[in-house]
Amino acid sequence: MAQYFEVHPDNPQPRLLKQAVTLLEQGGIVAVPTDSSYALACHLDDKAAVDRLRQIRGVDERHHLTLLCRDLSELATYARVDNRQYRLLKTGTPGPYTFILEATREVPRRVSHPQRKTIGLRVPDHRVLQALLALHGGPLLATTLIPPAEREALNDAQEIRDRFEKQIAGVVDAGACPSEPTTVVDLTPMGAGDEAAVIRRGRGDLAALGLA
Repeated sequence: MAQYFEVHPDNPQPRLLKQAVTLLEQGGIVAVPTDSSYALACHLDDKAAVDRLRQIRGVDERHHLTLLCRDLSELATYARVDNRQYRLLKTGTPGPYTFILEATREVPRRVSHPQRKTIGLRVPDHRVLQALLALHGGPLLATTLIPPAEREALNDAQEIRDRFEKQIAGVVDAGACPSEPTTVVDLTPMGAGDEAAVIRRGRGDLAALGLA
């Protein structure tokens, strides 16, 4: 049975978020709100949790998982970023964008793309998730909460609890999220002098990145 943490969207209760962090540290999968839709999150270094995350989401190792980071300094620990890439990242963070970048050695090989050695990274603009990341003390590995064989991301915490209560450890309810997933931008071509590639158009405005 998934634990349910109903928190204030602007002033989340640290006591409840600490309980959610404990579940993550114990290897649990927790549904968390973001500035796009809800996401499934787990501890980066827990192989069993990562495997369950993929199983619940219905994706294989070729699907890019995403590191949720508090800020750009944390992101730079896990990705190789040149000056052009950094300028674009600075424009789009925090915000509803996922950026594909070359992973550093800090990223376990099992969570990066098996052929490309890349990882999705993003800095969410969501007060509750930022507070959760601060209490956790590092990034979380996550994926948009789109049920297997479906196309729409979930944005209602109670529905998530009803549908996944036997598969996940907890749900952080901070109210409804937007139902649109992030815009995904591959920045790896920029490392070779090319332009960034838009992989998925989502909630993030491409014009804000100069990519429209």
